[in-house]
Amino acid sequence: MSQLIESCCTVKGTVQEKYDAIARGQRDPCYCMVEQADYRDKTGYQADADLGLGCGTPVDHAELQFGETALDLGSGAGLDAMIAAPLVGAKGKIIGVDFTPSMVARAEKNAAAIGADNVAFLEGDIEQLPIEDSSIDVVISNCTINLVPNKAQAYAEIFRVLRPGGRFVISDVVTVGSPDPELLRRAEEVAGCVAGAAEKESYMQLIAAAGLEKLEVVQFRSLEVISEQDGLASITIRGRRPYDSGT
Repeated sequence: MSQLIESCCTVKGTVQEKYDAIARGQRDPCYCMVEQADYRDKTGYQADADLGLGCGTPVDHAELQFGETALDLGSGAGLDAMIAAPLVGAKGKIIGVDFTPSMVARAEKNAAAIGADNVAFLEGDIEQLPIEDSSIDVVISNCTINLVPNKAQAYAEIFRVLRPGGRFVISDVVTVGSPDPELLRRAEEVAGCVAGAAEKESYMQLIAAAGLEKLEVVQFRSLEVISEQDGLASITIRGRRPYDSGT
């Protein structure tokens, strides 16, 4: 096994172990999020689905329409999916994909509790989504891609599953400038999303390299995990897959 593959497997194993504990109500006190996505005033909000794992509110910027099919990457206990479900209506569909089986099970239980018939959850890897090509109108994700070892592959998959002209809204954590490595290490001990955070401009470039366009930062907020010099920020980015040539 190459060092790169071994490293990716180690990262994924650690993430799955941590989020399995959270799904089972055994939260590691050193693995909380940097800030909580606040959907409490939204239709569809379900307290049991809110594990405090978000860093933004991507559904607020997705402009979901009745009848659309939306894909939630790293759907966790189903919070963003529950908020999105009433926006696409009975003729629409929300598909959540999560790497952790216990999270998928918890999300399914939460959806059944409120009778969300237009929501389905799948176990899967964001680097190799169990979704057909060009089948999704909107991709959303809330503080998940920062945990993915190969972010370029994640965005290539987003491009693949989106219909031509389809859009995405991603909330994530990035670094800004040249933060002190020691501060980042300490911040990681407090907020488990920090270690995989990419530098903001590099992050934007890798999205564009996947072929996605019309990139727009719709929300940006500096974070203070350890101190104001952390160099961390939450960012919400909107964009789309271009239409095919000639359409």
